[in-house]
Amino acid sequence: MVSRIKTVHARQVYSDRGHPGIETTVVTDNGASGTAVVTAGVSVGKHEVVFVCDGGKRWGGLGVQKAVDNVNLVIAPKIKDMDVTRQREIDEVMLRLDGTQNKSKLGGNAIASVSAAVLKAASASSGLPFYKYIGGVNACVLPVVGVVCIVGSDRYGGGERSGGKPSYSFMAYGFKTFSEASYACWDVERQFSNFFKEKYGINKVLGVPAPFVPRGIVNSDSDLWDLMTDAIDGSGYKGKVGIQVDVAAGTYFESDKGKFVGLFSKEDKTREDLIELYKRMVKEYPFVIIEDPLDEVDYEGHAIITRELGIEVVGDDLFTTNIERFKRGIEAKACNAVLLKVNQIGTITEAFDLVQLAYRHGYGVMPCSSRGEGADIADYAVGLSTGHMREGGTGPTANRLLQIEEELGTTARFLGREGLKP
Repeated sequence: MVSRIKTVHARQVYSDRGHPGIETTVVTDNGASGTAVVTAGVSVGKHEVVFVCDGGKRWGGLGVQKAVDNVNLVIAPKIKDMDVTRQREIDEVMLRLDGTQNKSKLGGNAIASVSAAVLKAASASSGLPFYKYIGGVNACVLPVVGVVCIVGSDRYGGGERSGGKPSYSFMAYGFKTFSEASYACWDVERQFSNFFKEKYGINKVLGVPAPFVPRGIVNSDSDLWDLMTDAIDGSGYKGKVGIQVDVAAGTYFESDKGKFVGLFSKEDKTREDLIELYKRMVKEYPFVIIEDPLDEVDYEGHAIITRELGIEVVGDDLFTTNIERFKRGIEAKACNAVLLKVNQIGTITEAFDLVQLAYRHGYGVMPCSSRGEGADIADYAVGLSTGHMREGGTGPTANRLLQIEEELGTTARFLGREGLKP
């Protein structure tokens, strides 16, 4: 039975990023609906598609009413009455309407909000859970998840574009079920919070991505690595919980110096310095994932790190969920996993095409909800059988994953260490 798009309506909403986002709802003629929110990230790569903002003084220039108008006045009339299940055709209509390489005419945020809302409306229209609509009968793998323990970028200076990176998370992989892994995330975060307060006198509220470590508290991030390792071991999770770091190293690179300034410690570092540091990190500490370890155009350097570290190396700012940039990475053998921000590239079709390309070339896929996906990222992770994801071990995403685990019952699978690369 064909279900056609009846209405498409967007609005500006508050987001957890400190600036507005765009929310779009698609309703079909059989009464099904889907709603999706898209926000900009706190750390934005230079090569990401353009999110249209209003400028001016209101909302600090980050209002999205222009993007809202592009949905309501430009996109909506063109996709009305289209079959909501024809995702690729609907996405193609929007791409033709925009007509630019970086989606700067209508805005990647406008296009992404409609595309994701269409997918959710189609799922609702079909009567299938969202993850089942995405992945069909194969949607049964619960992801390895993590929990944030440290964010912040100002402790040594530098990183003006970092958006609070490097950020560190505990990844719970050595368990038989998602439920057990989720509990371990909560447990090790609690232990770390206690250790952190004892050593530095700073409260870390459970479930909140803090603290931002101020200047002068630590001499080097290795002090933090020691504390993270102590929290893992002290919780009884040695060999079961590891450390993930999103470096966003490109935000610390100063081209006039040719060095990374204020990253991990106050000393300036060359690419070679960082590579040696990463080798030590992996040798001496339980790191299992390093994301964006070098500058966001350094394919060669990422390839070197991927060869030498023997753990998962994720490209985010390097790839920006962009299939052409990812193809360059495949050719260079840069990284062994790609970060998936479903709302980052613009359309669901483009994002899913990238996932399939990654699988064909042996890359891992690590979903992340930093572009407003919210708890929906759980359904994407299960639907696409990614085996792991960024964070999601506690909070609303974990709640959704617990619900999915319960729905799947005995068919639910948790891959554990196999969910990570290499």
